[in-house]
Amino acid sequence: MTDERRTFLFMPESAYGPTNNCIGIGNELLKRGHRVVFAAERSWEGKLTALGFEEDLVDLAPVEEPAEGEEAAEQDAGQFWKDYIKEVSPEFRKTTTEQLETVTLPIWEELVTGAKFCEPQLKDIIARVQPDVIIEDNVLTFPALVTAGVPFVRIVSCNPLEVPGEGIAPVFSGLAKDDTEGWAAFRAEYERTHRPLWQEFDAWVQEQGAPPLPDLEFIHSGDENLYVYPEELDYTDVRPLDEHWHRLDSSVRETEAAPTDLPESFTDGSRPLIYFSLGSLGSADVGLMRRVIAALADMPVNVIVSKGPLHDELELADNMWGAEFLPQTKLLPLADLVITHGGNNTTTESLHFGKPMILLPLFWDQYDNAQRVDEQGYGLRLDPYRFTPEELQGAVQRLLDDTELRARIVAIGESIRSRGGVAAAADVIERASVREHA
Repeated sequence: MTDERRTFLFMPESAYGPTNNCIGIGNELLKRGHRVVFAAERSWEGKLTALGFEEDLVDLAPVEEPAEGEEAAEQDAGQFWKDYIKEVSPEFRKTTTEQLETVTLPIWEELVTGAKFCEPQLKDIIARVQPDVIIEDNVLTFPALVTAGVPFVRIVSCNPLEVPGEGIAPVFSGLAKDDTEGWAAFRAEYERTHRPLWQEFDAWVQEQGAPPLPDLEFIHSGDENLYVYPEELDYTDVRPLDEHWHRLDSSVRETEAAPTDLPESFTDGSRPLIYFSLGSLGSADVGLMRRVIAALADMPVNVIVSKGPLHDELELADNMWGAEFLPQTKLLPLADLVITHGGNNTTTESLHFGKPMILLPLFWDQYDNAQRVDEQGYGLRLDPYRFTPEELQGAVQRLLDDTELRARIVAIGESIRSRGGVAAAADVIERASVREHA
C-alpha cells in the first residue's frame, strides 16, 4: 500500500479484547515495516514492547505512590476493569433494562472520568510520537485523538450495535431482532438514565475543541471506521453503512505461541473437546465458573478451561485442563465446541475457526453478541445465573450431535479466514496515511 515508513498510534480500551485486536492489526503493520506505538493503559507496561511495539502509556486514574522504601506493585494487564467488574458483578443477575442504571451507566461514568483524567497525557504523547494516523479501539471519544490534525481511524471490536440504526435492536439490550416493542421500552429507559451524563460529556468534549457528539453516542466516527463482525452475523441488510465503514469478518492475532503441555488425550480425537472461557473479566465470577465446571465434570468430553485471574480458587475435574491465561487463538482450532461469555473477540474468533457456541452473557456487549449468534443459528444462548446442569449438558450434547450445523459452521470458518481481516484492516489504515501525505 505504501513503501514509506509511517508511524501509527493505537489507543485501545484497557480490556483484553480491544487490546488483543489492536495487537493483531499492529503486528501486521509492523511486518510491513511501519512504526507502531501503543498509548495503552499503564497496566500493559512491558507486555507490548515484548511483541515489538513501542509503549507510551497513560494512567486512567491517579496513581498511588508507594510508601518510602517500597516498590510500586505491578498490575495485571487490564486490572482497572477486573477490579471494577468484580465489585459490580452481583448486578449481572438483573435484566438488561435494569442494568442500565446499575451497571451500564456506572461503566460509562468510569470511562468518562478516565477520559478526562488522561486527556493532557494524550496530548503530550501525540506531541512526542508525531503519528501519521491515530487508531482508537474503544467505546468513547478522547478529544485529543480527534483534534490532533491527522487521520483518525475508529475500530468497533466490541459490538456492531454501537453503530445505531432504526432497524436494529438497541445496543446493550440483548433483545431479539423482531422485538420492536421491547426496543422502544429499552431506548426510553436508556434516554432517562443516560442523557444527563451524555450532555455533560458532550459539553466537555466540545470544550476540548472536538466536534459535538452524535445524539446519545459517546464517540465520534472516524475518517475511516473498522468494525469486527462476520458477514454471517452482520446487520447490513437492515442497517446499511456508508463507504467510510469497513467490516472485518475477523481480526485474529498471530502473536500467540501454542501450549506445550496440553495432554495428548485432548488431541487424539477420543473425546469431543470443549473450550470454556468467560473472558478475563467474566472469569472473576468464581461461582459461575464453578457451576459450569461442575456441570461438565461427568460428561464424556474433555474441557480446556481458561481459568482467569482467580485461578487459584478453581479446581478442575479429571476431564479438564487449563491455566490462568491460555493462547486462545491456538486452542480454538482444536475444539469441537466453545462455551463463552459472548465477548466480541471470542465470538468472532470462534466463527473464524468454524466452531459452534454456547453463550452465557454477563454484561455490556455480551448480551447482543449472544442473542445474535442464537437467532442466526450458530449457537445457543443460556441464562448464566438460571441454567440448570441438565440444561447446559443438554445444550452441549445437542450442538455436538448436530452434524449439519457443525459442517455449515466449518464452511463459514473457511470463508471467513479467506477474507483476511487483519490484512484488510492494515490496508485501510495505510490508505488513511497515504491520503494524509498526498
